[in-house]
Amino acid sequence: MTGPSDTPSASAAPSVRIRLVFGPGGMLGPGKAELLERIGRTGSIAAAGREMGMSYKRAWQLVETLNAMFRDPVVESTRGGARGGGARVTPTGEAVLDAYRALEAETRRAGEAHIGRLAALLRDIPE
Repeated sequence: MTGPSDTPSASAAPSVRIRLVFGPGGMLGPGKAELLERIGRTGSIAAAGREMGMSYKRAWQLVETLNAMFRDPVVESTRGGARGGGARVTPTGEAVLDAYRALEAETRRAGEAHIGRLAALLRDIPE
């Protein structure tokens, strides 16, 4: 199903979005990668989720899914309280994110000519 934001425009450059499926329940895609980046920057699962427009519960569910997917946790968190809580991306999480972003970049480079050919065939859509 497509929505208004899925409609290409003549001025928008094509982008590559990769979703890796590791089996039942094990997916890694642009949303989870962005969540990891934001957790790393903000030090908070809640703040990262807020920045992405998602609920605290949804952000936690995604972190739990990621932690269950990999041999070692990708995010570690501490409970709130007098000193406040927080979260950090672990070395495993950093390795997962680095590998995912490298795959995206390599895919863009490898597919550049094909993407250009497809973009040339797009219909011009008035804005």
